[in-house]
Amino acid sequence: MPTTSIRVTHATKEILRSLAQQEHTSIQTFVLKAALEYRRRRILELGNEAYAVLRADPTAWAGELKDRRAWEVTLGDGLSDE
Repeated sequence: MPTTSIRVTHATKEILRSLAQQEHTSIQTFVLKAALEYRRRRILELGNEAYAVLRADPTAWAGELKDRRAWEVTLGDGLSDE
């Protein structure tokens, strides 16, 4: 896999080295996992913020609930969970 260099301060490198060591992994792998986790958390935060805006508007929230009820019938498709 191709790589690239990223400049960080010595203090940042030491923090990353320590954290990677605690996880028994390389700095490269630790940084990848940290970036993926940050992205996942940020997506969830943005989704929560969007739902908060939606819930603050009673008309829009009523429309959301109506849409959810329309989709709930798809849960009873008669198929097994396997």
